[in-house]
Amino acid sequence: MRETLLLESRDYLPSEQMPVAVAERYPQEGFATHTHQFCEIVIVWRGNGLHVLNDRPYRITCGDLFYLRASDCHSYESVHDLVLDNIIYCPERLRLNAQWESLLPPFAAADERYWRLSTQGMAQARPIITQLSQESRKTDSLSLQLTEVLLLQLAIVLKRHRYAVDKAHMLPDGEQLDLLMAALQSGIDGHFDLGLFCQQHRLTERALKLLFRQQTGMTINHYLRQIRLCQAKGLLRRSEFRISDIAARCGFEDSNYFSVVFAREAGMTPREYRQRFVATEEASR
Repeated sequence: MRETLLLESRDYLPSEQMPVAVAERYPQEGFATHTHQFCEIVIVWRGNGLHVLNDRPYRITCGDLFYLRASDCHSYESVHDLVLDNIIYCPERLRLNAQWESLLPPFAAADERYWRLSTQGMAQARPIITQLSQESRKTDSLSLQLTEVLLLQLAIVLKRHRYAVDKAHMLPDGEQLDLLMAALQSGIDGHFDLGLFCQQHRLTERALKLLFRQQTGMTINHYLRQIRLCQAKGLLRRSEFRISDIAARCGFEDSNYFSVVFAREAGMTPREYRQRFVATEEASR
C-alpha cells in the first residue's frame, strides 16, 4: 500500500519561530491522503468538493469549517472550482497567554471538527485572514507577535459565528443561505420541500436558488443528493447496516434507485464500495 504523505512544517512556515501561516488554495485541486506536522483550520469560500477526513466523507462547499489536528488524515477529491484557506499553526509555538483550549483542538467533544460558518462570520474572517497571510510571511519579532494575536482574533470570530447544522437555533436572523444549509443537512433522511421552506422563512424561491448556485456551484437538488451519498458512503465504511437500510437512512425511498445513483456517482455499486474498504482494512492489519 502507498504510504500516507506527511506535510512538514518547514515547507509551510517561514521560520522555526513563526507559529502561523496561511496556505491559500485558489483553487484547491485534488490532494492525496496526508497528515501534517502542524494543525489546520480549513475555511471553504466557494465551489464544492469531497473532503475525506479520518475515513469520513464530507461534501464541502462555501461556509464549511474544519478544525484539523496534526494526526488527522484527510484528502480532497472530485473538486469543482473549490476555493479555501488553510490556516496552519503549530500549538507548541504559541506564546500568548490565551484560552486556546476552548478555541482550538483538541476539544472536549470528539465530533467538534466540522462546523458551518455563517455569512456574517465569513465576512468578518476574511480581512483577518488577509492580514494574517501578510504578517506570517515576515520573520521579525513584531510580526511573530502580531500573527499570534491575529490567530486569536480569528479563532474567537470563528467560535462566535460557527454553527452546527443540526442546531438551527444557533443561527443569526436573516442568513438565507445558512438557514437553507442547516435545513438540507438536518433533513437528509426525509423529503425536503423547498417551496414550503421558502414560505416558512418568507424567502423568494427563485432568488434563493440563484444565490445557492452562485456560492456553491451546484443546484440545491444536486447538493442534497451529494450530501445524502456522502452519508451513505460513511455508513458503508463504518457500519454493518443492510444496503436497503442505508438507502432509507439517507433519504432514498427505493434501494434500487439508490444503487443506480450511487454507481453513477461513485463508479461502483454500494456493495463493491463496502467491499473495497473492508479489503483495505484487512490489508492494513
